[in-house]
Amino acid sequence: MGKALAEMTLEELWERFPVSLVPPNEKWKKYYLEMESNLQDILADDQMVRISHIGSTAIGRIWAKDIVDILLEIDTNEDIEKVAEMAEKIGFIRMSSDVGRISLNKGYTPDGFADKVYHLHIRFMGDHPELYFRDYLKEHQEVARAYETLKQKLQKKYEHDRDGYTNAKTAFVKKWTLEARKLYGDRYE
Repeated sequence: MGKALAEMTLEELWERFPVSLVPPNEKWKKYYLEMESNLQDILADDQMVRISHIGSTAIGRIWAKDIVDILLEIDTNEDIEKVAEMAEKIGFIRMSSDVGRISLNKGYTPDGFADKVYHLHIRFMGDHPELYFRDYLKEHQEVARAYETLKQKLQKKYEHDRDGYTNAKTAFVKKWTLEARKLYGDRYE
């Protein structure tokens, strides 16, 4: 029997779960809606302020990692740890914790990716730059295509270095998120 995920080094995990881009797929919206329903079932209405499909799979017309990213915003009075624990009860695994931010995933197995893979980002209401970026790319096809081209280039360079891949996209994401904030103002408040 092989190692459990928790026993693997970061390098072993990156080797097992490479950065791999796939063409746009209608299944992403379906998978998001399934998980949105699952999260609504386990969380009380007052725990969840907003749940959103984010990331490249939410844009829908560009190549993306076959991973559905979900942003779960909670009220600032909620206990973020308790919300994360509830997500863990339905199979999510905690990947990182920071002040006011917890990231979890589901669909990573010792044998590789499952059929459905999710990243869940739990944050306090108002911490949602991804909403600006997502909507800007949905509405500005030329920027979405430039992002797709950048990701395809970086995927080749950082196939087994997820942090390097993410860090190399940061300047692009920040630039267009700032433009979106100027354009959309308080759209998400």
